[in-house]
Amino acid sequence: MGRSNSLCFPPEFPRAPEGLAAGRALSPGAELASRVTAYDPRADAALIASAYDVASEAHAPQRRDDGQPYIVHPLAVAEILAGYRLDTGSIITALLHDTVEDTPLKLGDVEARFGKEVARLVDGVTKLTRLELQSERTKQAENFRKLVLAMSEDIRVLLIKLADRLHNMRTISGMPQPERRRKQARETLEIYAPLAERIGMDALKTELETLSFREMNAEAWQTIAARLTYLRGQGADLIAEIETDLRRVLGDAGVTVVDIQGREKSPYSIWLKMQKKNVAFEQLSDIMAFRIIVPDKGDCYAALGAIHSAYRVVPGRFKDWISTPKTNGYQSLHTGVTVPERRNAKIEVQIRTKEMHDIAENGVAAHWSYKQGAPDARDQRRYPWVRDLLEILENAAEPQEFLEHTKLELHRDRVFCFTPKGDLIELPRGATPVDFAYEVHSQVGDTTVGAKVNGKIVPLRHALENGDQVEIITARGGTPNPGWERFVVTGKARARIRRVNHARQRSEQREEGRSAIAKAFRAAGLDFSEKLAEPAIKPLKQADFEAMCVAVATGNLSPRDVLHTAVPELRSAARGADPLPLARPRGRLGAGPTLMPGKAERPSAAKRDAAMGVKGLVTGMAVSFAGCCHPLPGDRILGIVTTGRGVTIHRQDCHGLQAFAATPERFIDVDWDYEGATKGSH
Repeated sequence: MGRSNSLCFPPEFPRAPEGLAAGRALSPGAELASRVTAYDPRADAALIASAYDVASEAHAPQRRDDGQPYIVHPLAVAEILAGYRLDTGSIITALLHDTVEDTPLKLGDVEARFGKEVARLVDGVTKLTRLELQSERTKQAENFRKLVLAMSEDIRVLLIKLADRLHNMRTISGMPQPERRRKQARETLEIYAPLAERIGMDALKTELETLSFREMNAEAWQTIAARLTYLRGQGADLIAEIETDLRRVLGDAGVTVVDIQGREKSPYSIWLKMQKKNVAFEQLSDIMAFRIIVPDKGDCYAALGAIHSAYRVVPGRFKDWISTPKTNGYQSLHTGVTVPERRNAKIEVQIRTKEMHDIAENGVAAHWSYKQGAPDARDQRRYPWVRDLLEILENAAEPQEFLEHTKLELHRDRVFCFTPKGDLIELPRGATPVDFAYEVHSQVGDTTVGAKVNGKIVPLRHALENGDQVEIITARGGTPNPGWERFVVTGKARARIRRVNHARQRSEQREEGRSAIAKAFRAAGLDFSEKLAEPAIKPLKQADFEAMCVAVATGNLSPRDVLHTAVPELRSAARGADPLPLARPRGRLGAGPTLMPGKAERPSAAKRDAAMGVKGLVTGMAVSFAGCCHPLPGDRILGIVTTGRGVTIHRQDCHGLQAFAATPERFIDVDWDYEGATKGSH
């Protein structure tokens, strides 16, 4: 406790909007309302001031960890959003965002006073409260799931949540418990900073990353910050000198310049580069970046030509995000050059228009510079990645699984590929054609059987690169291979593959369990029906008939349990009888056996006494019966192929089969030849 937040950033470092200055002449609510009406004359100043009064009264008994009145926090969140010029509904929600969660105020009270729109937004940013018995990890996952659902309806929910997290990170030094600070910083770095990047709010993302990095790795942060300070001292005004050089080069080429902004890269981005390249700070050569703002798109390309003519280009650094914008709306030209007269400094150069720059820095929030009120359907379509998160949510079986898959989706560098029609598909670096297929549509992913990249057939685990054109080959009726889960990288693909295969496996288990239960009933002389078995569901603590079948198929229940529970009068008659079979999917050639303990329904006495053959063998193949388990007609059996000895028949519940587990190709499906025995054909 007690570290100063003023040390967080080098002097040039960009920050998200600050709050209002100290020493207010008006009341806080009135001053906030005045600030909002200055950029939005339609804003309801009285309603904003009223929201402040309601929040102030509701939070009056509360204090923050640093001892300040709690109202300081919601006011700061509202001021951050006002810095982004957000609408009245967002500002009021920011003021009230913790009231329903932390005070006696109810959501109905908010709706009655401020309307349905504000109540819906407040509900979207309110954490779930009925999770006391859940683990911290489950609580985090459940609350994030609620946030995703809310922001899929209204992206302003995410803006408010990000402003909330930004102020909490700016004041994290007031939190006395180190473990709580680290937990909050880790969550910010893993979830909220990537979310800010996805909606194009670069300044906010960078500040969240830097604050989190300082908390999680204070030593590395201090070292990098100290090195940057030292280099500024040694290099005098190197950034200013290069800015002057760039203005001269562009002026000589006749390019109009609106502004040039030079800056050092953030400590966190420098640290990531050091980790990725496995180099020391002194070995990095590109820690400076320059943004050149020009009047229009044509000037962007003219400026690029002038810079490439004046300086040596760093290979592999050019990217054109103007002709192919990112999915969050980001547009800019990127290049890297070496400046010989400035100690051969390598610099990154970004060239964009003023409008492009506003979107690059403030992303979705820039939209509210000219639009007020709730977003419409067209606004929501600007964020296709939110739909991806919803698909992950739909396919994930558990909240924790959803959270992990979402982290995969958010926290990777991106590659940009194209469909044969030229549509842009954005994916995490390392993505495969299977990831690409699921990004196009879940049904395309499910039925994928092959892929072409740039016209050539490639393996489905092939890693895609920027600019690849990908064609997916599908087959009607195809299903995802369970093995795909081992190499796909998107949470969307992984969750879908897991869900489809789980559903398929459950369907197979249901049929296998139902078949075993039916055999048990028929062996007892009863005509089987689901209705006849239903009385066993509750006593056996099963949710429904399907769950009971799956329990039988997986060995958690036996068919006899179901039979005797559903028809209790059979229990005494069955004492001393052979156990009925547990269901197991039968072994398949090349896949190894799945064992079936117990015995199957016995044939009649006449069949049992007959000379019994085995079917499923190649004609003329030698056959013998294992002495370890002594299989008899009526036992469930399988065969083991032994070179020079033919096939040895074992019971499927024989413990001796474990010795052959490493060579599943030796297992073959066989069964007793009852029909052949009846005909005397053995």
